[in-house]
Amino acid sequence: MNYYSTGDKKLKQSLREAVLRGLAPDGGLYMPERIKLLPEDQILSFRKKDFKEISGEIAINLFGEDLSEDEILEITDAAISFDTPLIEVEKGVYSLELFHGPTLAFKDVGARFMARMLGHFTKGMDRKINVLVATSGDTGSAVANGFREVDGVRVFILYPSGGVSQLQEKQLTTLGGNITALEISGTFDDCQRMVKSAFQDKNLNDSLILTSANSINLARFLPQSFYYFNAWARLPHSVAGSQAKNEFYVSVPSGNFGNLTAGLIAGRMGLPVKHYIVATNVNDVVPGYMKTGVFTPRPSIPTIANAMDVGNPSNFDRILDLYGHSHEAICDAMSAYAYTDNELRETMGDVYTRTGYLLDPHGAAGYRALNQHSPKDVGTPGVFFETAHPGKFSQTVEGVINSSVEIPENLLEASSKEKVSIPLSTGFSDFKEFLLQTGE
Repeated sequence: MNYYSTGDKKLKQSLREAVLRGLAPDGGLYMPERIKLLPEDQILSFRKKDFKEISGEIAINLFGEDLSEDEILEITDAAISFDTPLIEVEKGVYSLELFHGPTLAFKDVGARFMARMLGHFTKGMDRKINVLVATSGDTGSAVANGFREVDGVRVFILYPSGGVSQLQEKQLTTLGGNITALEISGTFDDCQRMVKSAFQDKNLNDSLILTSANSINLARFLPQSFYYFNAWARLPHSVAGSQAKNEFYVSVPSGNFGNLTAGLIAGRMGLPVKHYIVATNVNDVVPGYMKTGVFTPRPSIPTIANAMDVGNPSNFDRILDLYGHSHEAICDAMSAYAYTDNELRETMGDVYTRTGYLLDPHGAAGYRALNQHSPKDVGTPGVFFETAHPGKFSQTVEGVINSSVEIPENLLEASSKEKVSIPLSTGFSDFKEFLLQTGE
């Protein structure tokens, strides 16, 4: 299958070239020419399969024209080494816990899958691949973990100084080896702009082999569709029924919108999503678009839900492409809600007091948006995504619930290590010079 650029559909590449390039030459994002519909009986069969088995079947549907079934299952088996359990928080409302991977964040799924797919495509190459990734928190640590000690790959992680939690920073600055953390004196949007500029700089690309591990890379965002199917499959039969056509609502905390885009792709493959619910913090560019039909990027604002501190979400180009740039079609498919820090704190406290379930700030946005949407048709279940372990935001969460939060062992281990980062300005010339001096 070919993959076209959202900027110019005449620009097409194979899966291998699209993954290695990351970003299309015109600055567009790659999209598959076709999204194949899964048979209804296959979707129904997912109820009897675990997350890894479901992931393998979805991966074959997505990539089966370019890789053999054995190759796809080898990649999937290595990447999906943990579960994404569905937890009932209250009647009809479920949390899909996406924080059971190595770095306790949803991005472990896409990052680990991409690392192994990239490793497959670079076998036998005599030059090193330089992976560039901008992070507002969890992407960096997930990518670093996924690519750690992978032969022939160097990873450069750009993160905003002071813009990630202390534990997130320790996770991405303490690995060493082939992982280099670059502490940028700006926002996530500055980091993302610098990465995109690198892919469009001819001199850099003539000198180095560059690719991205952000969700702009299709090998990062497409695998995130796996757990949408797992969420539906885990819903109780008494709630969701026994037919693949039974629908559910899904609420997605959204920053760069790769996670939501993967869900929209899942819908095109046949997943019975009744309606998509978008949850953001005060960086409400997409909720603003939903109201006005005008997409107006602006500088991001720091919040307690820092993974959503994005003022110019890249993947919205993919959403526009999926819906033919139709504002009406997008509004039919989804609704969007934005929340202040105080509203997120209020939600964390309320849910913990009433149910005992502990939300992180991002999951709080997803829960609140799901409830605000207030579906009128009783009986349709709703799932929101818990995208990171609350322990990664212990200071914020503990301040809300007035109690200590258990910190997982691997977070404690990272917190005890010494931070190693290289400070850089937001100037692209400084970043380019650094890459030319240190990249291979």
